Order: sequence, then C-alpha cells, then structure tokens
Amino acid sequence: MASATRFLAVKLKLTVNQQKSAVARPGERTFLGFSFTRHRQPKRRIPPRALVRFKGRIRELTSRTQGVSIAQMAEELSRYLRGWLGYFGRCQAPSVLRRREAWTRRRLRSVIWKRSRVRFAELRRRGVGTELAAQTGGRSHGPWRLANSPALALALSNAYFNSLGIPSLTGGQ
Repeated sequence: MASATRFLAVKLKLTVNQQKSAVARPGERTFLGFSFTRHRQPKRRIPPRALVRFKGRIRELTSRTQGVSIAQMAEELSRYLRGWLGYFGRCQAPSVLRRREAWTRRRLRSVIWKRSRVRFAELRRRGVGTELAAQTGGRSHGPWRLANSPALALALSNAYFNSLGIPSLTGGQ
C-alpha cells in the first residue's frame, strides 16, 4: 500500500484517500459499486449490499399504503429500474438479474392483488378460467403467497408489466 501510494502521489501527482484505498485481492473489495468473483478470471458481480438496497427501494416504490395508481407506481418503478439497470446491467451474473426480476414482478402482482376488491371478476376479466379464478379468488392466503399462483401469472403476465413500461432486467420479454 505504501509503495502504491508513493507512486500515485509522486509520479502521477494524485491524492490518495487513505480511508477508501486498500490493496487486496479482487474478491475482497468493491470497486465503483461492483465486487468480483474469486475465479482465475474474475467476473463482475453485484455486491450483496447493493442487492439489499435494491429490494428496499423496490419495497418503498411499491408500498401498498402509498395511495398512488398502478400506472404512477409503474412509472416511478421503471425510472428506478432503468437507472439501476444502466449501472448494474453489465454485471456478469445473469442469474442474479433473473432472480431480481422475478422477485420484482412477484412484488407487483402482490400489490395489485391486495388492491383488488372484486378478485374473481378481475381474474375472469383478465382471461383466467372460471375454475382457476374461483379457486384463487376464494383463497385466504396472503397476497405474497398468491402472487406466485398460476392464476396471477396468467392474469398479470410479464407482457402486462411490459405494457406498463416496466423494463426487463434480463433483456428478455
């Protein structure tokens, strides 16, 4: 560290921040918000703290007690997701992005389900069969559990979220 600091200060005339700077293996540090795997060829990955912040922000934007329309919620959410994707979209861990996208869409299904008053009629209107709509609409399970049901996956498909302008984190539809 002393040798690197001296080189940067003397040769390159740069100031080194001692609190932020360190000499360590790539897997032990973060750099510009990214961490790196410990493989022979290190890959960029999203650090765990950034994923926790992501979930917290999505929860904040999709709060059920917020009192905003789904369209307004989708607009704010898409703005955040585009920015987040612009920064972290180049990570080399696509499975992490797939899990975050699935979690975000399940969160949206949960919020929409919780707000729905006439659940059976709403499911039927969105193309769900009578029997499946009756089974799902009459269940007493909470909105998070039902957001993973086949009926809500049909009624509130990924195409529906795409029509609201919510971007895909994985680039697929």
